[in-house]
Amino acid sequence: MENINRNEEGYLTDFSQWTKDVGAEIAKDKEIEMTDQHWKVVDYLQGKHKNEEALSIRGIKKSGVVNIKEFYSLFPGGPLKISTMIAGIPKPKSCI
Repeated sequence: MENINRNEEGYLTDFSQWTKDVGAEIAKDKEIEMTDQHWKVVDYLQGKHKNEEALSIRGIKKSGVVNIKEFYSLFPGGPLKISTMIAGIPKPKSCI
C-alpha cells in the first residue's frame, strides 16, 4: 500500500484509490479476516457514503445488513471507526 494516501489515523484521503485489495490490506492491519458478511457491511457503508448519508451505530442497527452484536464482533475495538476505515471512507463525525 505504498502509493495509497492515508491520513495520520489511517483513513484513505482519496476514495478513488480504494479497491477490495486495499480494504483487505487495511483489515489485515487491524487483524481482521474479511468474510462475506464483512464485505456486505463495507458495501452498505460505501453506499451510504456515496449518498452523502450520515453514518452511525444506530443507522447500522436499523440497516438490516447486520445486527449490532454481530457488528461489534465483526469489527472489534471500535466497529464504526474500523469498518469505515476498511471501506475507504472518511471517519464518521459520530466517532471520536
